[in-house]
Parts: sequence; C-alpha cells; structure tokens
Amino acid sequence: MGFELRAQKRRPLGSLSFDFTDPRSQEFISLTDLTTSEISTLVRFAPNEQFIQGKQFRLPLFNKHPIFTLRYSVGVKGLLGGEYDYQRLSLNIFKRFYLSIVGITDVEVEGGKIFGTGVPYFLLDLPRANQTYAYQKRSYNLMNFLEFANDSYLSWKTEHFFNGFIFNKIPLLKRLKLREVISFKGVWGTLSDKNNPLKNPELIQFINNDEGRQQTFSLKSKPYMEAGAGIMNILKFGRIDVMKRLTYLDNPNIPVLFGVKGLGIRATVKFEF
Repeated sequence: MGFELRAQKRRPLGSLSFDFTDPRSQEFISLTDLTTSEISTLVRFAPNEQFIQGKQFRLPLFNKHPIFTLRYSVGVKGLLGGEYDYQRLSLNIFKRFYLSIVGITDVEVEGGKIFGTGVPYFLLDLPRANQTYAYQKRSYNLMNFLEFANDSYLSWKTEHFFNGFIFNKIPLLKRLKLREVISFKGVWGTLSDKNNPLKNPELIQFINNDEGRQQTFSLKSKPYMEAGAGIMNILKFGRIDVMKRLTYLDNPNIPVLFGVKGLGIRATVKFEF
C-alpha cells in the first residue's frame, strides 16, 4: 500500500495538439501546455506470496492464489496548478493456473472507470499500445498509439506456456529445447458523451492523420482483440510471435504482413543469469 502526489505539465509534440473551441467566444484555441495534479493510492493483496531475493532484485514466485491490485487516483483542480477534476478507479486481478503436463496459463483481468466531466481524452483510459517490432507482454502488440479512448473499460490478457508439451514429441525440436506459447488479449470499453470530443467541441479534440482521417475511436461496438502463437527459448534467450489482430481492421494504419491486414511478427530477447 502506498500514496503518491504527482504534478505534471504536459506539452504536445509532433502531430499531437491541444486544440478546442472556446464555448463562450466560439474562438478556436490551441494550448501550448496544461497541468494536472493527482493524488494516488495503491493497495495490493497477494496471499502467501513468496520471493527469490537477491542483492539488487526480487522475483515473485506465483502460487495458486490470485493477486489483487486496487488503484485509486484523484485529479484536483487548483492543487499545484492542476486544471482538471476527475477520479480514476481500477481493479486488476492476476492468476496463474498450473495445468500439469499441459503447461501453465497466466490470466490478467482489469476493470476501471474514470469519473468526471470534460476530462481530456489523454487522461482517460488509453489501452497500452505497441508499434515496435518487439513483443511486449503487457501491451496490445498490433494496436496503434492513441487508437482507443475509454472512460470505463474491461481488459484481459492471457498467455499459455506449453513448456514443451508439443515440441518435446518431435525429436529435432526436443533437442533444441524450444517452447510453445499462445496468447489472447482484448479490451472493451465505452466513452460517454460528456468526455467525447466528437460531441463536445469545447473539449480538447482528437487528432487526425495526414489524410484528415480520425485516429482515435471508442470501443462501443465491439472489443479490440488480438491473438498470437510463438516459439520461446530460441538459442536460450529469444522469442518470436506471429500476431493477428481480430477486430477494427478498417481503422487507419493497421499493420499488414504478406498482404494480410492485421498480421504482424514480434520478437523479444531476454537474458537471465
């Protein structure tokens, strides 16, 4: 459990801009910066958790019990220059399932809600995206940055590690000690009218791409989903995943591989001593 007070001044860079219409004068305004002040607390409950402790690191040993993490944040207008009032609440649950010779499955589910009116979209829930070629366990690896915004959401991330259940039955692959992994991730949320820039010109507006097309969307119609299959323990330290994006394939700048929209390859390297 802990508390944190954070004051941040945000400035738009690159193609990002803080543009809106003044509701009184109807004048178009572009901000050079804005300030937020936030008080946060976190409560983590992990029954019977154990660790491997080193001089400079500590690694958790997952057991049969789920891990609960509750986060609550309050944005305070007027505190240290803060310009917005809002509240953010989320609950994260992680559980590892041990499935005997079939392997292990990691499941992480999180739900959250942002309370407030006229909250800038970049202070809402922006699902963690990844536009690099490196596989990121906690991110959506075929989602673009700022592609979705929600003020309430439910997300899930699952990975199953077969630990050689399939490859150990194939002589050559058994000698290479390769390991199989599959993943399935998704997020579903809503963006209420009171925080939707498309319905309120006085809110900071979503940015468009160079062609003038909208780049940020809500998830009201269906969840964002992606699935993957990969090989781990390549030369003892490498992992390669083939990923497929399953929904919102008509959004701009979707990854394309071998002529297939929403297909991509991600890799990662991890050294352990």
